[in-house]
Amino acid sequence: MEQRTHRLTSERLVGRPLKIEPGKAEVELLTTEEMAVDEYGLVHGGFTFGLADYAAMLAVNEPTVVLGKAEVKFLKPVKAGERLMAKAKVIEDLGRKKLVKAEVSNEKNEKVFEGTFHCYVLERHVLE
Repeated sequence: MEQRTHRLTSERLVGRPLKIEPGKAEVELLTTEEMAVDEYGLVHGGFTFGLADYAAMLAVNEPTVVLGKAEVKFLKPVKAGERLMAKAKVIEDLGRKKLVKAEVSNEKNEKVFEGTFHCYVLERHVLE
């Protein structure tokens, strides 16, 4: 399926789409030292969140989709160099509002993050 939203997203910072299907998406991100916040290599949670958010946007895949709210849990730490996989699925379609469940796992298939994203499809671009 063609990517219809967030086309200029940085693969290096937010991830690379692997699969986009109606109501579903998968995105992977290779974390880097640049994302680390300390000498242990702990990756800032914003990158994990960004990956999950990107997958949620692609699950909706409408050009004017935006995030309104998210309820999330960080379940395990992520270390620089780990490859993360986000899977997102629309779980409730309320017309212009979509609820999307997203999960992020590491290479060991351990869930590191989960959340529900409240996405809205606007009449026109949010900056117009």
